[in-house]
Amino acid sequence: NEQLRQVLGLLAAGQGDGLVVAKMDRLARSVGHADEILQAAQRQGWALVILDINVDLTTPSGEAMANMLATFAQFERRMISQRTKDALAATKRRGTRLGPKPKAPAGVIRRIVMDRNAGMSFDRIARALTTEGVLTPAGRPVPWQSSTVRRIYQYATAAKQPEQVTA
Repeated sequence: NEQLRQVLGLLAAGQGDGLVVAKMDRLARSVGHADEILQAAQRQGWALVILDINVDLTTPSGEAMANMLATFAQFERRMISQRTKDALAATKRRGTRLGPKPKAPAGVIRRIVMDRNAGMSFDRIARALTTEGVLTPAGRPVPWQSSTVRRIYQYATAAKQPEQVTA
């Protein structure tokens, strides 16, 4: 976190008396990182106040408590990450497409799917749409990009029944 690095730099330079954070998990992403910050506070002589634990971090028991809380904060972050990964994998297995829905009209989406399924390249489809003056999903008469055509095609074909995809 760039802002935390800046604050720690100011504290190391003696330009502050301490750091106040609401929760341990907002301070550090790992036990090792939390320990580095605790050690820096002790070594450099600035106060570290973590509002949710209400312990004196200058004592051995306070330091131990902070380290235990950092361990549980790291565990919680990893559990959240694992649940998120599992949910995304399940969504992918069901064939559900994630991300924003293409803003192209349904007719343009159907055409892209049909042209691609007929063997046209994304680049060729993009050139054809541009030549015919079809507005881009942003509503502009600028050239279509093959990446835009690919994204629309991938979104449309990720559904279980692509012919039923509408914009």
